[in-house]
Amino acid sequence: MPPTHPQVVELRQYTLRPQQRDALIELFDREFVESQEAEGMGVMGQFRDLGDPDRFVWLRGFADMPSRARGLQGFYGGPVWAAHRDAANATMIDSDDVLLLRPAWHGAGLAHDPARRAGGAGGLVAVTVFTLNDAASPALLDVCRERMASVLQSDGALAQGWYVTEPSPNNFPRLPVREGEHVLVSVAVFKEPIGRHVTPALSQWLKQPPHSMKLAPTARSAIHA
Repeated sequence: MPPTHPQVVELRQYTLRPQQRDALIELFDREFVESQEAEGMGVMGQFRDLGDPDRFVWLRGFADMPSRARGLQGFYGGPVWAAHRDAANATMIDSDDVLLLRPAWHGAGLAHDPARRAGGAGGLVAVTVFTLNDAASPALLDVCRERMASVLQSDGALAQGWYVTEPSPNNFPRLPVREGEHVLVSVAVFKEPIGRHVTPALSQWLKQPPHSMKLAPTARSAIHA
C-alpha cells in the first residue's frame, strides 16, 4: 500500500482497566491493523501513554468524511470486529475520548506509510492538545507554521503534524466524538525525549492549559522514530 495523506484524522484516547494495556495492544496489532486498512482507513499509529499505564492512544486516518462513514461501517459491521470485539471491549473503561481533526493547513498533516511498520517501533511521539477559545484563526496558524514548527524541528523532531477540529458532524454516531469544542493538536516524532514546550507562544488563544502526552509507539505503529 503506497503512502497516503489523510485529510480527516481521529485522535483516540482509551482509558483501560488496570493491567490490560498490553493485552489490548497485542490484540490490536495482530487483528485490527490490516483489517481496518482493507476497508480504506489508515491505522496511522498506536501508542502507550508513558504518563498513564492504563492509557492507549491511537490515530486513524481517512481520505475524507464520506470514506470515514464507509470504512467504519465496513469494519464495525464486519467479521473481524465481530470475532474480537468482546475481548477488546473487556480491556476498556472508556473509549469515547475522540477528537475528529483535519490538517491545519495544506500539507500540515502526517503522511501514512504502512511500509514503515516493517522498520520496528522506536523513539517518542509528543502529542499536545490545545483547547481554543474559538476556531483556529489564521493568525494562530501562522504562529504554528512559521514559529512553532521550527521550534520542534530545532528540538529534533523527525516529523510533525498540525491538526485542527474537523467541523463536520459525526457521520458514524455509533462511535461518539467530542463535539462543541475547538482544538489545535500537534504531533511530533522524536528519537529522544524533548525538553521545551510550545505553549507560551500560543497562550493568548488557549481556553485552558494544554494536555500533553509523551507516547511510546507499539511494535506495529507506522508512526515512530
